[in-house]
Amino acid sequence: MNCPVCGSKATGKVGVEQYYCWDCCVEYRMQNNEVSIYEVAEDGTLMSLAAHDQG
Repeated sequence: MNCPVCGSKATGKVGVEQYYCWDCCVEYRMQNNEVSIYEVAEDGTLMSLAAHDQG
């Protein structure tokens, strides 16, 4: 799976429909043709960056 932000293939699954990109350091979730993108804070919390329609 390619990262929806940078297009990298350096991604890994971290949960149910949740992925992490090792190149641009974002976590993203895919649900119902929509991708939610999160920045991972230093304390491990997720901060929403954007929601993109993929359909």
